[in-house]
Amino acid sequence: MSANSFDFLYDHTEDTRTRFVCFISPSLQRFDLALTTTSRFYGKQLITDIQSGKTAIIGPDDLEEAGYLEYVFKLSEEDAEDLRNFLTEVVGMINFTDI
Repeated sequence: MSANSFDFLYDHTEDTRTRFVCFISPSLQRFDLALTTTSRFYGKQLITDIQSGKTAIIGPDDLEEAGYLEYVFKLSEEDAEDLRNFLTEVVGMINFTDI
């Protein structure tokens, strides 16, 4: 099967910035994360849990949604709260770049 067989919705390349961070939370949970900043996704960031391979597009509004981090990253409430506290400091305001 060749690439000509696919119906591409988009095919875009851009330079991104990725921050890799590893920390131990107050509940002694280890987090290994890649935080990727891109001009896509309405200014939200791609957050990847390197240990599990799970990735989510996260902005401040997602951090306020009850149960979201627990669901996406399969975390306990306590571990999700620790992650939420960290991400609140680094995610920042949403920046609409496509308007």
